[in-house]
Amino acid sequence: MNLNSLDLNLLVALDALLRDASVSRAAMRLHLSQPATSHALQRLRDLIGDPLLVRNGARMELTPRAQALRLPLAQALDQVRTLFISDDFDAARSERHFRLMMPDLAVELLMPPLMEKVTRLAPNVTIDVVPWRSSPIFTPDFARTIDLVISIGDSFKGFHRQRLYTDIDALAVRRGHPVGAKLRKREAFLAARHVGVIIRGHNEDLIDTWLRTKGIDRRIALVVPGYIEALHVTARTDLVAFVPRRLISALAKQLSLVIVTPPLDPGIDEQHMFYPTRAQMDPGSIWLRKLMLETGRELETGNAA
Repeated sequence: MNLNSLDLNLLVALDALLRDASVSRAAMRLHLSQPATSHALQRLRDLIGDPLLVRNGARMELTPRAQALRLPLAQALDQVRTLFISDDFDAARSERHFRLMMPDLAVELLMPPLMEKVTRLAPNVTIDVVPWRSSPIFTPDFARTIDLVISIGDSFKGFHRQRLYTDIDALAVRRGHPVGAKLRKREAFLAARHVGVIIRGHNEDLIDTWLRTKGIDRRIALVVPGYIEALHVTARTDLVAFVPRRLISALAKQLSLVIVTPPLDPGIDEQHMFYPTRAQMDPGSIWLRKLMLETGRELETGNAA
């Protein structure tokens, strides 16, 4: 291939086509018309000598050659982008957009104090929080759109890990619950009806995974996909939620919840911050990571805004 004749815009178009497997969706991502994107696809087919996208019924599918190109192309484009990252990050003037992935409990605990700092220091910086997903479904295509991940225990390929804060799980019940403090006893705990939290990418509540190692099965009456939803249901029923204590404390007054120590010691949970290796020396990423670590320390010491 003669690189002198290669239009680098075609590589950007190819990346979009491979990510979306759709000319129309790729056109939207590229802010181009559909005919222009179709023309780019034809040029790529001629250049590479492969159809790249083929129709299968009503859908378009990637050819094996196209599948093989996805990751190397994404990595190459990431490297090209780093060539144009400024050595400086002026927070006060920056209009940068950051994309974070975290579970709902981390949004509740971290984002209000973090955004207070961001608003004060970088009023034009924007942050997009996307729902948490586990490492098995954390695809390379998705990973390269993420600037920070907040997660308990998981490891994410291509990301470095730093401890953010610690927590411990506890029981939450509504004020006036008929059993209440008796849940400290194993018999009452086992007799109670619980709300389980199964977040995206998991098959069961992580608490139940741990309890099973102790030979214990809870009575799960309801399963919800988020911790905050579990507490809202708990506040209006006699169900019991076994969730991180800091989250219960944050919402206890608002939802009229009471914290009960469980009959078994669940141990310490460590919440971590993950950042991509590609952004290790990026000044903007360093700035955001510093703010996030500071927010985690404040949460740990009880000084969060």
